Amino acid sequence: MDKNTIIGFILIAAIIFGFAALNKPSEAEIAKRKRYNDSIAMVQQQQVAMQQKIDSTKQYLANADSAALKDSAAIALKSDAFGAFSPAAFGEEKFITVENKLIKLKFSNKGGRIYSAELKNYRTHDSLPLILFDKEESAFGFTLTTNNNRVVNTSDMYFDQVGDIVKDKNGNQSVVLRLKTSQPTSYIDFIYTIPANDYMVKYDVKASNMNAIIPPSMNLLEMNWTSKIRQQEKGRQFEERYSALHFKYLADDMEKLSESKNDQEEVNNKVKWIAFKDQFFSSILIADESFVSTMFNSEMMPEKSGFLKSFSSKMAVGFDPTGNQPTGFRFYFGPNQYKILSAYDKGVPGDQKLELRDLIPLGWTIFGWVNRYMIIPMFNFFSTFIGSFGLIILLMTIVIKILIFPMTYKSYVSSAKMRVLKPEIDEINARIPPEKAMERQKATMDLYNKVGVSPMSGCLPMLLQMPILFAMFSFFPSAIELRQQSFLWAKDLSAYDSILSWNAYIPLITPFFGNHISLFCLLMTISSIISTKLTTAQTPTASDQPGAGMMKWMMYLMPVMFMFMFNNYASGLSYYYFLSTLITIGQTYLIRATVDDKKLLAQLHAKGNKAKPKKKSGFMERLEKMQREQEKALKNRK
Repeated sequence: MDKNTIIGFILIAAIIFGFAALNKPSEAEIAKRKRYNDSIAMVQQQQVAMQQKIDSTKQYLANADSAALKDSAAIALKSDAFGAFSPAAFGEEKFITVENKLIKLKFSNKGGRIYSAELKNYRTHDSLPLILFDKEESAFGFTLTTNNNRVVNTSDMYFDQVGDIVKDKNGNQSVVLRLKTSQPTSYIDFIYTIPANDYMVKYDVKASNMNAIIPPSMNLLEMNWTSKIRQQEKGRQFEERYSALHFKYLADDMEKLSESKNDQEEVNNKVKWIAFKDQFFSSILIADESFVSTMFNSEMMPEKSGFLKSFSSKMAVGFDPTGNQPTGFRFYFGPNQYKILSAYDKGVPGDQKLELRDLIPLGWTIFGWVNRYMIIPMFNFFSTFIGSFGLIILLMTIVIKILIFPMTYKSYVSSAKMRVLKPEIDEINARIPPEKAMERQKATMDLYNKVGVSPMSGCLPMLLQMPILFAMFSFFPSAIELRQQSFLWAKDLSAYDSILSWNAYIPLITPFFGNHISLFCLLMTISSIISTKLTTAQTPTASDQPGAGMMKWMMYLMPVMFMFMFNNYASGLSYYYFLSTLITIGQTYLIRATVDDKKLLAQLHAKGNKAKPKKKSGFMERLEKMQREQEKALKNRK
């Protein structure tokens, strides 16, 4: 170990210890963290104790329900089980319907919850009303503990509507549902405010003198929210892939459970919102403050059930029994549309932004940037004055191809340079036997350096186009604007455009390809094969090079493989790639007509004759050294 190595290790150790010292928490931070961990542990202990009480209470109520309600003994048993909440233990379920221009909500007095949510401007793939949840497909409730150790859930109790539906001058409507107790001045109000023209519903839980009913130390409420996700689209496999339970940490990133298998996760950090997300629609619960001690669960549903997945979440939220500070939430029942979700962050400080737009999968890092700052603004611009989304995709394709045309032209010219030099490359290969591969490569590189040609110059423009291609791959399946929009034979640009289907199950085919043929996907495949033929014709490949035949065969196989991949994808995506390939073919013929191979070859040699000898690069020196060592080893073996 030399002196430089020792100094390097010392510097690394100094950086590590210095970084640790600088980031060491202060005594106040340690105490604050300890208080936070203690509160989390207390919440978890309370949850365990509450669950035990809930289980015993359920068994208690089951004994009461087993007898007729008219039986005074059963009534007394049930009243005793609910304790101070016994006035809310009996009732008849009634519904209240409130709607605005966008959503139609049905409230149930049993549990004081939203019973169903319908999006008025959307329909399912079979033209039925689009309902996010209804009947027993969802559950929502809080767990309450009384002073005499009775544990009840709001979902089991009956609320009273306070007054009529109130509508203000702006068209906002309010519904108040009250959970009464044995003391007239002690109750809990669930206050729902439905805006005149928005998908976001305000929801407040406000107590009144509840410290007389529940323990004063009870400053957290345990919540339960579950819902089954309905199948709304034509392609279950694709919709299932984009459905997942998402949640966002307070002032941090969004996370999600697995889309492809049963999954669960326990989160001890603070959570800002929870989303039960489908491909194009979401039910989102947003806390004004935060959720703590959260448990998430996602379960796959059988294919014939009509549901994709079942989501559930258990969490705790701050609660003031005196009623001085209500516990506030917001519900979002609406589409996963980038423009709508982004609007909720306008004018909001950075650390308070909801970032609901992250629910839309626009791709990682640079692909997401391309979608946010190029594709989506262009799409929205054309949508303002063009009604046909097929024409919009056509215009977007033309604009994108114009923008990347300089790179396409440069890539073609680079391939043309390689093509006109092919006779000289063949002469090198004929002069130098295959056994001297390193010498062949050196002679070839010398020729390229002499005339100023780089074999990689044709690849770089193609690589620069890849972010746009991958961005479009993410954009089309998640663009709700394309949902149920028809163009030509495609009835829905967000789903596959089947022109031929069958019911038989074909092993190794049906799981990947499906039971149909999509026409836009087929046209995309045919145009890709034609484009590949043009590309291979203009790009020289020495037939005696190892693997040349296999590489050419793979280039033709790739479009066929993509056909299997895209057959179940959104027809809008296949349509875009089909248009893009057609324009590429047209550009190829146009560029070919403007590039003269003889003049290009003359220019290369003229440049090579004028060029001064360049100093060998480190790579070339290493290449020559490897060649000499290889030749020496070969001589020694002989």
